[in-house]
Amino acid sequence: MVLVLALAGMAGLAVLAPMLARLLGRDAGYVLAAGFVAVAVLLGTAGPEVLAGETATASWPWLPRFGASLTLRLDGLAALFCVLVLGVGALILGYCPRYLKPEHRHGSIYFQLVAFGGGMLGLVLAGDLVLLYVFWELTSVLSFFLIGSVGARGNAPAIRALLVTTMGGLALLTAIVLVAVRLGTTDLAEVLTARDQLVATPLGDTVAALIIVAAFTKSAQAPFSFWLPGAMVAITPVSAYLHAATMVKAGIYLLLRFTTVYAGRPGWSLTLLAVGLVTAILGALRALREHDLKSLLAYSTVSQLGLLVAAIGVGTTVALAAAVLHTFAHALFKATLFMLVGIIDREAGSRDIRQISGLRRVMPVTATLTGVAGLSLAGVAPLIGFVSKESLFQGFASARVFPGAGAVAAALAVAASALTFAYGVRLLYGAFAGPTMQRTLYEPSWLFLAPAGIAALASAVLGPGVVVLNPLMHRAMRDVEPWGTPPSFKLWHGFSPELVLSGVTIALGSVLFLTRGRVDRILRRLPEDRGAERFAAFSAALIRLGAAVGRPDHRRLTWPYLARPVVGLVLLAGAGLGAATGLPGAYPSARPLDWGVVVLLVAAVTAVVLMRTTLGSVAALGSVGLLVTTWFITAGAPDVAL
Repeated sequence: MVLVLALAGMAGLAVLAPMLARLLGRDAGYVLAAGFVAVAVLLGTAGPEVLAGETATASWPWLPRFGASLTLRLDGLAALFCVLVLGVGALILGYCPRYLKPEHRHGSIYFQLVAFGGGMLGLVLAGDLVLLYVFWELTSVLSFFLIGSVGARGNAPAIRALLVTTMGGLALLTAIVLVAVRLGTTDLAEVLTARDQLVATPLGDTVAALIIVAAFTKSAQAPFSFWLPGAMVAITPVSAYLHAATMVKAGIYLLLRFTTVYAGRPGWSLTLLAVGLVTAILGALRALREHDLKSLLAYSTVSQLGLLVAAIGVGTTVALAAAVLHTFAHALFKATLFMLVGIIDREAGSRDIRQISGLRRVMPVTATLTGVAGLSLAGVAPLIGFVSKESLFQGFASARVFPGAGAVAAALAVAASALTFAYGVRLLYGAFAGPTMQRTLYEPSWLFLAPAGIAALASAVLGPGVVVLNPLMHRAMRDVEPWGTPPSFKLWHGFSPELVLSGVTIALGSVLFLTRGRVDRILRRLPEDRGAERFAAFSAALIRLGAAVGRPDHRRLTWPYLARPVVGLVLLAGAGLGAATGLPGAYPSARPLDWGVVVLLVAAVTAVVLMRTTLGSVAALGSVGLLVTTWFITAGAPDVAL
């Protein structure tokens, strides 16, 4: 019942959002943030039960013929993502009132943000794959509207994001259909426990490939990474919530869910590891050459998602536990950074680090909070990003996908993380060091800073205090890898290989930053990210193909509408006859009445083809239907005629 009330509460908040906006204006965000906290507290009442190893469920029959039901399910992994959806969502809604301008359409923005939060909550609580798919697509549609809410400049990025993510949605739907055909059910718990039955046939590999495509499109993995940076045209609260903390994590959630089924499968592991590491390095390289702070954070998100995907691909207990912790840590520090960049943009009027500098003198609190979140992103002790990054290094070193995989994966992860350190320091140095270019600036109100301050404080406190997260992390790991014993996280593990890798990362990152002039010149020689242009060209070519196919139909005569289908049917019939080994020896003899109906049918179809007016075509087509019905009646099949 708690799960139903939680989703109903989110739906109620979405419905109330426009009314609250009319009454309170942009300050309605505070009420909605309190609503998110209330829903989190409601779900928290099931927390002790979930942490004890139980699973809270609620279910009603929906599509029994297809084995689908309206099932909600709260286990450890779902609980972890619920914390992200509701916790980060509450902070973002508390940030909106001071960020949104008075002329913004507050009701529309708040409705879509809250509805998106409800969609994400439904996605992670879904205990049936069909229901999961419904919420999966709902998040894509709402993301489209939120990106497009900025006006004409958001149209192309919104369409691009929608097309890419819904393409992945179609892959997910196909996978669900195949699972239903193979197992006779779409209940998530039953599917996950039927691992051997699902992977025993080639159908299991097809399902794995489709799930990977769905996750890659949602989580912006190569070659689908291009849609995420374009989505940064959305207002900062949207970028912070959807494209840093929640929506892009849906693909990570899906991969973690199906790791129970596919962990250790060579195709699954190698694909995730290879694509994830390539995405991590490419995203970090592109982030390092960005001067716009929001674009830098967008490519950084792509890179960090790549590390998560690669860690899931490693598939060992240590790597999966690291992926679970880093999912939490990344949502925390990246949402913080997006909110702070939004504050800088509002106050300074620019996000370009070539046009702003020395802000530490006029905005010391903003500088401090950005420093905490930026250093957590860079993996510097004692912040939570340091703990999760060390865990990732340990996980990559445990890779056994192929001989020497551990050394290769760890080296590439260090390379990506060194680039992360370099652009993280560049962000801090570019905005806050150097001469103060805008001396008239001052700190925004504490209400504006508070949401980012809470998240930054959490990043700082949960580094040394990461042990408090162990119960939730352990419970989540039971759902990801039921047969393993998850490690316990703590700040200090002693002198270990992963500590050495962290030191190498910081050293290499420092060199990259100190030689940034030469590094910039090298990076400018690299090819630009033209994924969006290639996608636009592909879309235009597809539309031209559709126009060419439909061009013969743009005439006054209706015969072109029937000519190609008739020719196609004749060709198919000929192919079928040619492939047949023989024809039946006898056919029932036709009666004179049948031939009379056939003659009339030929005349009616000819009239349809040659008719020059729409009304005449409709009348002739109706005659065809009437004659076919008459034929069924004369053949003694009145039920078919009806």
